[in-house]
Amino acid sequence: MIRHTSRTPTLRRLGPLAGAGVATLLLSSCASSAAPQTEEFPDFDAVLDAAEDQTVDLWMYGGDEQGNTYVDEHLTPAAEELGITLRRVPVTDTADALNRVLSEQQAGREDGSVDLVWVNGPTFSTGRQAEAWRCEWTEMLPNMAHTDPEDPLLADDFGTPVDGCEAPWHKAQFTYFYDSDAVEEPPASLPELLDWAEANPGRFTYPGPPDFTGSVFLREVMISQAGGAEEIPLEFSQDHFEEHSPAAIETLQELAPSLWREGVTYPRDEQALNELFSNGEVDIGMTYGPARLTELVDSGALPASTRVMPIEEGTVGNASFLAIPENAADTAGAMAVANLALSPEQQALKADPDVWGQFTVLDVERLALADQARFEELPSSPVVPPYEELSENAHSELDFDWVPALDEAWRESVGRG
Repeated sequence: MIRHTSRTPTLRRLGPLAGAGVATLLLSSCASSAAPQTEEFPDFDAVLDAAEDQTVDLWMYGGDEQGNTYVDEHLTPAAEELGITLRRVPVTDTADALNRVLSEQQAGREDGSVDLVWVNGPTFSTGRQAEAWRCEWTEMLPNMAHTDPEDPLLADDFGTPVDGCEAPWHKAQFTYFYDSDAVEEPPASLPELLDWAEANPGRFTYPGPPDFTGSVFLREVMISQAGGAEEIPLEFSQDHFEEHSPAAIETLQELAPSLWREGVTYPRDEQALNELFSNGEVDIGMTYGPARLTELVDSGALPASTRVMPIEEGTVGNASFLAIPENAADTAGAMAVANLALSPEQQALKADPDVWGQFTVLDVERLALADQARFEELPSSPVVPPYEELSENAHSELDFDWVPALDEAWRESVGRG
Protein backbone atom coordinates (compact mmCIF):
# COMPACT_ATOMS: atom_id res chain seq x y z
CA MET A 1 0.00 0.00 0.00
CA ILE A 2 1.28 3.45 -0.89
CA ARG A 3 2.09 5.45 2.22
CA HIS A 4 3.06 9.06 2.69
CA THR A 5 6.37 10.10 4.16
CA SER A 6 7.58 13.42 5.46
CA ARG A 7 9.64 13.85 2.29
CA THR A 8 8.30 16.65 0.08
CA PRO A 9 9.26 16.67 -3.61
CA THR A 10 10.72 19.81 -5.08
CA LEU A 11 8.00 21.65 -6.97
CA ARG A 12 8.70 24.52 -9.33
CA ARG A 13 6.78 27.66 -8.38
CA LEU A 14 4.35 28.24 -11.20
CA GLY A 15 1.53 30.61 -11.95
CA PRO A 16 -1.11 30.42 -14.65
CA LEU A 17 0.24 29.43 -18.08
CA ALA A 18 -1.11 29.27 -21.62
CA GLY A 19 0.14 27.82 -24.89
CA ALA A 20 3.03 29.89 -26.19
CA GLY A 21 1.46 30.72 -29.54
CA VAL A 22 -1.90 31.65 -28.07
CA ALA A 23 -0.30 33.63 -25.25
CA THR A 24 1.77 35.71 -27.66
CA LEU A 25 -1.23 36.55 -29.78
CA LEU A 26 -3.29 37.24 -26.68
CA LEU A 27 -0.86 39.89 -25.51
CA SER A 28 -0.72 41.59 -28.87
CA SER A 29 -4.46 41.34 -29.39
CA CYS A 30 -5.21 42.97 -26.06
CA ALA A 31 -2.96 45.84 -27.04
CA SER A 32 -4.93 46.43 -30.25
CA SER A 33 -8.24 48.20 -30.65
CA ALA A 34 -11.40 46.61 -29.28
CA ALA A 35 -13.04 43.85 -31.30
CA PRO A 36 -15.65 45.07 -33.78
CA GLN A 37 -19.31 44.92 -32.79
CA THR A 38 -21.31 42.12 -34.40
CA GLU A 39 -24.76 42.42 -35.88
CA GLU A 40 -27.60 42.26 -33.38
CA PHE A 41 -30.83 40.35 -34.02
CA PRO A 42 -34.22 41.21 -32.48
CA ASP A 43 -35.33 37.55 -32.31
CA PHE A 44 -34.40 34.11 -33.58
CA ASP A 45 -36.60 34.40 -36.65
CA ALA A 46 -34.37 37.30 -37.68
CA VAL A 47 -31.36 35.06 -37.11
CA LEU A 48 -32.77 32.39 -39.41
CA ASP A 49 -33.61 34.96 -42.08
CA ALA A 50 -30.09 36.38 -42.00
CA ALA A 51 -28.54 32.88 -41.92
CA GLU A 52 -30.04 31.81 -45.24
CA ASP A 53 -27.40 31.44 -47.96
CA GLN A 54 -24.54 31.89 -45.48
CA THR A 55 -21.54 29.54 -45.35
CA VAL A 56 -20.51 28.60 -41.80
CA ASP A 57 -16.91 27.49 -41.29
CA LEU A 58 -16.84 25.14 -38.28
CA TRP A 59 -13.29 24.73 -36.99
CA MET A 60 -12.95 21.52 -35.01
CA TYR A 61 -10.47 18.83 -34.05
CA GLY A 62 -10.08 16.61 -37.10
CA GLY A 63 -8.67 13.49 -35.47
CA ASP A 64 -12.00 11.96 -34.43
CA GLU A 65 -13.32 10.06 -37.45
CA GLN A 66 -16.73 9.45 -35.90
CA GLY A 67 -17.06 13.15 -35.14
CA ASN A 68 -16.04 14.08 -38.66
CA THR A 69 -18.56 11.65 -40.12
CA TYR A 70 -21.35 12.92 -37.86
CA VAL A 71 -20.80 16.52 -38.95
CA ASP A 72 -20.41 15.66 -42.65
CA GLU A 73 -23.25 13.17 -42.96
CA HIS A 74 -25.79 14.42 -40.42
CA LEU A 75 -25.30 17.96 -39.15
CA THR A 76 -24.32 19.39 -42.54
CA PRO A 77 -27.40 18.07 -44.40
CA ALA A 78 -29.64 19.36 -41.58
CA ALA A 79 -28.03 22.79 -41.94
CA GLU A 80 -28.67 22.68 -45.68
CA GLU A 81 -32.39 22.41 -44.94
CA LEU A 82 -32.07 25.83 -43.28
CA GLY A 83 -30.34 27.23 -46.36
CA ILE A 84 -26.93 27.15 -44.67
CA THR A 85 -23.76 25.63 -46.07
CA LEU A 86 -21.80 24.08 -43.19
CA ARG A 87 -18.12 23.61 -43.96
CA ARG A 88 -15.99 21.59 -41.54
CA VAL A 89 -12.44 22.91 -41.10
CA PRO A 90 -10.27 20.21 -39.42
CA VAL A 91 -7.45 21.29 -37.10
CA THR A 92 -4.96 19.32 -35.03
CA ASP A 93 -5.40 21.66 -32.04
CA THR A 94 -8.33 23.95 -31.25
CA ALA A 95 -5.80 26.62 -30.30
CA ASP A 96 -5.09 26.90 -34.04
CA ALA A 97 -8.61 28.27 -34.52
CA LEU A 98 -8.16 30.81 -31.74
CA ASN A 99 -4.79 31.86 -33.13
CA ARG A 100 -6.47 32.57 -36.46
CA VAL A 101 -9.21 34.60 -34.75
CA LEU A 102 -6.73 36.68 -32.76
CA SER A 103 -4.52 37.27 -35.80
CA GLU A 104 -7.48 38.50 -37.82
CA GLN A 105 -8.72 40.68 -34.99
CA GLN A 106 -5.29 42.24 -34.64
CA ALA A 107 -5.32 42.95 -38.38
CA GLY A 108 -8.70 44.67 -38.02
CA ARG A 109 -10.54 42.09 -40.08
CA GLU A 110 -14.29 42.16 -39.37
CA ASP A 111 -15.24 39.33 -41.75
CA GLY A 112 -13.25 36.63 -39.98
CA SER A 113 -12.67 33.23 -41.56
CA VAL A 114 -13.71 31.37 -38.38
CA ASP A 115 -17.46 31.28 -37.77
CA LEU A 116 -17.85 28.51 -35.19
CA VAL A 117 -15.37 26.59 -33.00
CA TRP A 118 -15.71 23.31 -31.11
CA VAL A 119 -14.04 24.41 -27.90
CA ASN A 120 -13.65 24.06 -24.16
CA GLY A 121 -11.07 24.56 -21.43
CA PRO A 122 -7.95 26.65 -21.98
CA THR A 123 -8.80 27.79 -25.50
CA PHE A 124 -12.14 29.16 -24.33
CA SER A 125 -10.57 30.82 -21.29
CA THR A 126 -7.79 32.41 -23.34
CA GLY A 127 -10.34 33.68 -25.84
CA ARG A 128 -12.40 35.21 -23.04
CA GLN A 129 -9.37 37.11 -21.79
CA ALA A 130 -8.80 38.46 -25.30
CA GLU A 131 -12.51 39.25 -25.79
CA ALA A 132 -12.38 37.00 -28.86
CA TRP A 133 -15.78 35.34 -28.38
CA ARG A 134 -19.22 36.74 -29.05
CA CYS A 135 -21.20 36.65 -25.79
CA GLU A 136 -24.82 36.93 -24.64
CA TRP A 137 -26.14 35.10 -27.71
CA THR A 138 -26.98 31.63 -26.43
CA GLU A 139 -30.07 32.91 -24.59
CA MET A 140 -31.59 33.55 -28.04
CA LEU A 141 -31.35 29.88 -29.02
CA PRO A 142 -34.76 28.18 -28.66
CA ASN A 143 -33.20 24.81 -27.94
CA MET A 144 -31.37 26.13 -24.87
CA ALA A 145 -34.75 25.70 -23.16
CA HIS A 146 -34.10 21.94 -23.25
CA THR A 147 -31.01 22.30 -21.00
CA ASP A 148 -30.91 22.59 -17.22
CA PRO A 149 -29.87 26.13 -16.24
CA GLU A 150 -28.62 24.75 -12.92
CA ASP A 151 -26.32 22.18 -14.54
CA PRO A 152 -22.82 23.13 -13.28
CA LEU A 153 -21.10 21.50 -16.26
CA LEU A 154 -22.89 23.94 -18.58
CA ALA A 155 -22.35 27.03 -16.42
CA ASP A 156 -18.57 26.81 -16.08
CA ASP A 157 -15.89 25.65 -18.48
CA PHE A 158 -12.80 24.53 -16.52
CA GLY A 159 -13.60 27.22 -13.95
CA THR A 160 -14.33 29.96 -16.51
CA PRO A 161 -17.96 31.17 -16.42
CA VAL A 162 -19.69 30.49 -19.73
CA ASP A 163 -21.85 33.64 -19.52
CA GLY A 164 -23.61 32.98 -22.80
CA CYS A 165 -20.32 32.96 -24.75
CA GLU A 166 -20.61 29.36 -25.98
CA ALA A 167 -23.46 26.91 -26.57
CA PRO A 168 -23.21 23.41 -25.05
CA TRP A 169 -22.70 20.53 -27.47
CA HIS A 170 -22.01 17.32 -25.53
CA LYS A 171 -20.71 16.01 -22.22
CA ALA A 172 -17.75 13.83 -21.27
CA GLN A 173 -16.84 11.87 -18.17
CA PHE A 174 -13.40 10.68 -17.13
CA THR A 175 -13.64 6.90 -16.95
CA TYR A 176 -11.48 3.90 -16.14
CA PHE A 177 -11.95 0.59 -17.95
CA TYR A 178 -10.49 -2.87 -17.44
CA ASP A 179 -10.07 -6.27 -19.09
CA SER A 180 -12.67 -8.44 -17.38
CA ASP A 181 -10.83 -11.59 -18.49
CA ALA A 182 -7.71 -10.50 -16.62
CA VAL A 183 -9.18 -8.67 -13.60
CA GLU A 184 -11.83 -10.64 -11.72
CA GLU A 185 -12.41 -8.06 -8.97
CA PRO A 186 -11.69 -4.57 -10.30
CA PRO A 187 -10.81 -1.76 -7.89
CA ALA A 188 -13.85 0.24 -6.72
CA SER A 189 -12.07 3.49 -5.82
CA LEU A 190 -8.96 5.38 -6.84
CA PRO A 191 -7.06 4.42 -3.64
CA GLU A 192 -7.94 0.79 -4.39
CA LEU A 193 -6.70 1.24 -7.95
CA LEU A 194 -3.32 2.54 -6.73
CA ASP A 195 -3.06 -0.36 -4.29
CA TRP A 196 -4.01 -2.79 -7.08
CA ALA A 197 -1.26 -1.36 -9.28
CA GLU A 198 1.29 -1.87 -6.52
CA ALA A 199 0.08 -5.44 -5.96
CA ASN A 200 0.22 -6.21 -9.70
CA PRO A 201 3.55 -4.77 -10.88
CA GLY A 202 3.75 -3.80 -14.53
CA ARG A 203 0.03 -4.15 -15.22
CA PHE A 204 -0.95 -0.47 -14.92
CA THR A 205 0.27 2.84 -16.26
CA TYR A 206 -1.06 6.20 -17.44
CA PRO A 207 -0.12 8.65 -20.20
CA GLY A 208 2.55 11.07 -19.13
CA PRO A 209 1.38 14.67 -18.66
CA PRO A 210 1.00 17.05 -20.41
CA ASP A 211 -1.02 14.55 -22.43
CA PHE A 212 -4.66 15.46 -21.76
CA THR A 213 -5.66 12.08 -20.30
CA GLY A 214 -2.54 11.85 -18.17
CA SER A 215 -3.16 15.36 -16.85
CA VAL A 216 -6.69 14.40 -15.81
CA PHE A 217 -5.38 11.34 -13.97
CA LEU A 218 -2.87 13.55 -12.14
CA ARG A 219 -5.66 15.89 -11.01
CA GLU A 220 -7.77 12.92 -9.91
CA VAL A 221 -4.88 11.64 -7.76
CA MET A 222 -4.52 15.10 -6.19
CA ILE A 223 -8.25 15.24 -5.45
CA SER A 224 -8.18 11.74 -3.96
CA GLN A 225 -5.16 12.49 -1.78
CA ALA A 226 -6.89 15.64 -0.51
CA GLY A 227 -9.90 13.64 0.63
CA GLY A 228 -12.33 14.50 -2.15
CA ALA A 229 -13.22 17.17 -4.71
CA GLU A 230 -14.80 19.39 -2.08
CA GLU A 231 -11.38 19.80 -0.42
CA ILE A 232 -9.72 21.38 -3.50
CA PRO A 233 -10.63 24.98 -4.36
CA LEU A 234 -11.70 25.27 -7.99
CA GLU A 235 -9.74 28.49 -8.39
CA PHE A 236 -5.98 28.15 -8.72
CA SER A 237 -3.60 30.00 -6.42
CA GLN A 238 0.02 29.41 -5.53
CA ASP A 239 -0.99 28.76 -1.92
CA HIS A 240 -3.57 26.16 -2.95
CA PHE A 241 -1.06 24.56 -5.27
CA GLU A 242 1.60 24.27 -2.56
CA GLU A 243 -0.96 22.87 -0.13
CA HIS A 244 -2.45 20.15 -2.32
CA SER A 245 -0.01 19.17 -5.07
CA PRO A 246 2.88 17.63 -3.06
CA ALA A 247 0.82 14.65 -1.85
CA ALA A 248 -0.18 13.79 -5.42
CA ILE A 249 3.35 14.09 -6.76
CA GLU A 250 4.76 12.02 -3.92
CA THR A 251 2.10 9.34 -4.40
CA LEU A 252 2.97 9.01 -8.08
CA GLN A 253 6.67 8.94 -7.29
CA GLU A 254 6.08 6.01 -4.95
CA LEU A 255 3.84 4.30 -7.50
CA ALA A 256 6.29 4.57 -10.41
CA PRO A 257 8.33 1.38 -9.75
CA SER A 258 5.11 -0.66 -9.88
CA LEU A 259 4.05 0.68 -13.27
CA TRP A 260 4.56 -0.71 -16.75
CA ARG A 261 8.28 -0.60 -17.51
CA GLU A 262 8.77 0.45 -13.87
CA GLY A 263 7.75 4.01 -14.64
CA VAL A 264 10.92 4.64 -16.64
CA THR A 265 8.73 5.58 -19.60
CA TYR A 266 5.05 6.42 -20.02
CA PRO A 267 2.61 6.09 -22.94
CA ARG A 268 2.65 9.28 -25.02
CA ASP A 269 -1.17 9.58 -25.13
CA GLU A 270 -4.47 7.77 -24.71
CA GLN A 271 -4.11 5.94 -28.01
CA ALA A 272 -0.74 4.55 -26.97
CA LEU A 273 -2.26 3.39 -23.67
CA ASN A 274 -5.09 1.73 -25.60
CA GLU A 275 -2.53 -0.15 -27.67
CA LEU A 276 -0.86 -1.47 -24.51
CA PHE A 277 -4.28 -2.49 -23.20
CA SER A 278 -5.25 -4.18 -26.48
CA ASN A 279 -1.93 -6.04 -26.61
CA GLY A 280 -2.42 -7.36 -23.08
CA GLU A 281 0.52 -5.44 -21.62
CA VAL A 282 -1.67 -3.60 -19.10
CA ASP A 283 -5.08 -4.51 -17.67
CA ILE A 284 -6.60 -1.10 -16.94
CA GLY A 285 -7.04 1.96 -19.16
CA MET A 286 -8.61 5.40 -18.90
CA THR A 287 -10.37 7.90 -21.14
CA TYR A 288 -12.25 11.18 -21.08
CA GLY A 289 -14.37 9.89 -23.99
CA PRO A 290 -16.07 6.73 -22.69
CA ALA A 291 -18.79 6.98 -25.32
CA ARG A 292 -16.20 5.86 -27.90
CA LEU A 293 -15.40 2.62 -26.05
CA THR A 294 -18.31 0.82 -27.68
CA GLU A 295 -17.03 1.63 -31.16
CA LEU A 296 -13.45 0.73 -30.20
CA VAL A 297 -14.60 -2.68 -28.98
CA ASP A 298 -16.82 -3.27 -32.02
CA SER A 299 -13.95 -2.40 -34.36
CA GLY A 300 -11.53 -4.72 -32.56
CA ALA A 301 -9.29 -1.88 -31.38
CA LEU A 302 -10.05 -2.96 -27.80
CA PRO A 303 -10.82 -6.53 -26.67
CA ALA A 304 -14.42 -7.74 -26.31
CA SER A 305 -13.76 -8.26 -22.59
CA THR A 306 -13.38 -4.47 -22.04
CA ARG A 307 -15.67 -3.14 -19.32
CA VAL A 308 -16.07 0.22 -17.59
CA MET A 309 -14.76 0.34 -14.02
CA PRO A 310 -17.05 2.51 -11.82
CA ILE A 311 -15.36 4.54 -9.09
CA GLU A 312 -17.36 4.99 -5.88
CA GLU A 313 -16.25 8.55 -5.22
CA GLY A 314 -16.94 9.61 -8.80
CA THR A 315 -14.71 11.19 -11.42
CA VAL A 316 -14.40 14.52 -13.13
CA GLY A 317 -16.78 15.52 -15.91
CA ASN A 318 -17.03 18.41 -18.34
CA ALA A 319 -18.85 19.63 -21.42
CA SER A 320 -17.77 20.67 -24.90
CA PHE A 321 -19.20 23.79 -26.50
CA LEU A 322 -19.59 25.72 -29.74
CA ALA A 323 -18.27 29.29 -29.64
CA ILE A 324 -18.64 32.13 -32.15
CA PRO A 325 -15.74 34.56 -32.65
CA GLU A 326 -16.61 38.23 -32.19
CA ASN A 327 -15.52 38.98 -35.77
CA ALA A 328 -17.17 35.97 -37.45
CA ALA A 329 -18.31 36.73 -40.99
CA ASP A 330 -21.43 34.57 -40.72
CA THR A 331 -22.70 35.09 -37.19
CA ALA A 332 -26.35 34.38 -37.98
CA GLY A 333 -25.50 31.10 -39.67
CA ALA A 334 -23.26 30.10 -36.77
CA MET A 335 -26.06 30.78 -34.27
CA ALA A 336 -28.50 28.77 -36.36
CA VAL A 337 -26.09 25.82 -36.55
CA ALA A 338 -25.45 25.96 -32.78
CA ASN A 339 -29.20 25.86 -32.17
CA LEU A 340 -29.58 23.01 -34.64
CA ALA A 341 -26.82 21.07 -32.86
CA LEU A 342 -28.82 21.44 -29.63
CA SER A 343 -32.03 20.06 -31.11
CA PRO A 344 -33.39 16.80 -29.64
CA GLU A 345 -33.08 15.21 -33.08
CA GLN A 346 -29.38 16.00 -33.47
CA GLN A 347 -28.54 15.35 -29.82
CA ALA A 348 -30.18 11.89 -29.92
CA LEU A 349 -28.53 11.10 -33.24
CA LYS A 350 -25.12 12.15 -31.91
CA ALA A 351 -25.69 10.03 -28.76
CA ASP A 352 -26.15 6.85 -30.84
CA PRO A 353 -22.96 4.75 -30.39
CA ASP A 354 -23.16 3.80 -34.07
CA VAL A 355 -23.05 7.50 -35.05
CA TRP A 356 -20.78 9.24 -32.52
CA GLY A 357 -21.87 8.12 -29.07
CA GLN A 358 -21.53 11.49 -27.32
CA PHE A 359 -23.50 12.16 -24.13
CA THR A 360 -26.29 14.71 -24.52
CA VAL A 361 -26.29 18.12 -22.83
CA LEU A 362 -30.09 18.17 -22.81
CA ASP A 363 -32.21 17.54 -19.74
CA VAL A 364 -34.24 14.72 -21.24
CA GLU A 365 -37.05 15.17 -18.72
CA ARG A 366 -37.68 18.66 -20.17
CA LEU A 367 -38.40 17.22 -23.61
CA ALA A 368 -41.70 16.32 -25.20
CA LEU A 369 -42.58 12.64 -24.88
CA ALA A 370 -41.76 11.95 -28.53
CA ASP A 371 -38.30 13.46 -28.06
CA GLN A 372 -37.75 11.59 -24.81
CA ALA A 373 -38.47 8.41 -26.76
CA ARG A 374 -35.55 9.19 -29.11
CA PHE A 375 -33.16 8.76 -26.17
CA GLU A 376 -34.99 5.82 -24.64
CA GLU A 377 -34.71 3.97 -27.94
CA LEU A 378 -30.94 4.40 -28.24
CA PRO A 379 -29.10 1.06 -28.29
CA SER A 380 -27.55 0.02 -25.00
CA SER A 381 -23.91 -0.92 -24.75
CA PRO A 382 -22.44 -3.97 -23.00
CA VAL A 383 -19.31 -1.90 -22.42
CA VAL A 384 -20.50 1.54 -21.32
CA PRO A 385 -23.32 2.09 -18.79
CA PRO A 386 -25.80 4.97 -19.21
CA TYR A 387 -24.47 8.47 -18.53
CA GLU A 388 -26.59 8.77 -15.37
CA GLU A 389 -24.73 5.79 -13.91
CA LEU A 390 -21.34 6.76 -15.31
CA SER A 391 -21.55 10.30 -13.89
CA GLU A 392 -22.75 9.34 -10.40
CA ASN A 393 -20.91 11.42 -7.77
CA ALA A 394 -19.15 13.31 -10.56
CA HIS A 395 -17.30 16.53 -9.83
CA SER A 396 -16.53 19.54 -12.00
CA GLU A 397 -13.19 20.37 -13.56
CA LEU A 398 -10.76 22.58 -11.66
CA ASP A 399 -9.83 25.97 -13.02
CA PHE A 400 -7.53 25.40 -15.99
CA ASP A 401 -4.60 27.19 -14.33
CA TRP A 402 -4.16 24.09 -12.18
CA VAL A 403 -3.30 22.04 -15.26
CA PRO A 404 0.07 23.44 -16.44
CA ALA A 405 1.26 23.90 -12.88
CA LEU A 406 0.60 20.27 -11.99
CA ASP A 407 1.94 19.02 -15.31
CA GLU A 408 5.23 20.81 -14.79
CA ALA A 409 5.51 19.57 -11.21
CA TRP A 410 4.97 16.01 -12.46
CA ARG A 411 7.58 16.43 -15.18
CA GLU A 412 10.16 17.76 -12.75
CA SER A 413 9.60 15.22 -9.98
CA VAL A 414 8.15 12.08 -11.62
CA GLY A 415 8.67 12.18 -15.38
CA ARG A 416 12.39 12.65 -15.06
CA GLY A 417 12.66 9.63 -12.81
